[in-house]
Amino acid sequence: MTARGKIAILVIVVIFGLSVFSSYITPYEPDAINLDSLKEPPSLSHPFGTDQKGRDILARVLYGGRISIGVALLAAVLSMSVGLIIGLLSGYYGGKFDTAVMALVDLVLSFPSLLLAIGISIILPPGIYTVMIAIAAVGWASFARLIRGHVLSLRESPFIDAAKAIGCSHGRILFVHLLPQCIPLALVMTGLKIGGYILTEASLSFLGLGAQPPTASWGSMISASRSYLVSAPWMVLFPGLAIAITALSFNILGDVLSERYGSRLQTH
Repeated sequence: MTARGKIAILVIVVIFGLSVFSSYITPYEPDAINLDSLKEPPSLSHPFGTDQKGRDILARVLYGGRISIGVALLAAVLSMSVGLIIGLLSGYYGGKFDTAVMALVDLVLSFPSLLLAIGISIILPPGIYTVMIAIAAVGWASFARLIRGHVLSLRESPFIDAAKAIGCSHGRILFVHLLPQCIPLALVMTGLKIGGYILTEASLSFLGLGAQPPTASWGSMISASRSYLVSAPWMVLFPGLAIAITALSFNILGDVLSERYGSRLQTH
C-alpha cells in the first residue's frame, strides 16, 4: 500500500479511537451546559473552546464522531448488503427480473443523491436511523449495478459450468461460488462510498433531519453555530475540520483500494 494510503488509515484509526474513547480524553460531558463559560475561545481548559451554551466543543466533536462515522459506516454496510444481493440475483437470473431491477436502479440513479436522501428523510421522522435508511436507500443502486455487471462476466465462466454439471443448486452457485467472487469488489466500492456518506450525514444533520438536539453530530453542530461564524468562528471551525479530514481520509483510502483492487470500478 502506498504512503498516502497508510496515512489515511492512520488518520481514520486515530479519529475513530478518539471518538470511541472520548470519555477518557476530556473530563467534560458533551451535553453539559455551563452558563459561566459561554462562547469561550480555545484555551488550556477548553482546547476547542465552548459553544453558545457553554458546552465543551472538544467533547462534542469527539462524541459527534461516534454519530457521524457510525451512521456512515452502518449505512455503507446496509447499502452494500442490499446492493450485493440484488445485483447478484439480477446478474445470475437475467431476463425480465434483470430488466425490472435495472430499470429501478436507473430510476434511483437518475435523481441527485443528496436531494433524494433529503426527500426520504422528510417523509420519515427525523433522527439518526432515518438518515441511515435514507443514505442506504440511495446508495444500494450503485452497488447493485456494479455487482450485476461482475456477475454477468462470471456467469459463463468454466467454474460455473462445472458447478451446474455436477448438479449444484442455484442457491449453492449463487452463495458459494459467485458471492465470494463479488465481496472483494463490494468492499472496494464501500471504501469509495464512506467519505461521501459522511458528507451526506453531515448535510442532513445540518438541515435538522439527522441527530436531534442535544445529541451532538458534526453537521448539527455547524448548523446550531452558523449564526456565530463571525463572533465565535471556532464553534464552526472544529466540527467542519473533523468532517473535512475524515471524509478526505476515507476518500483517499477508497482511491488507493480502487487503484490496487478495483479496476472494474472505472467502468461503473
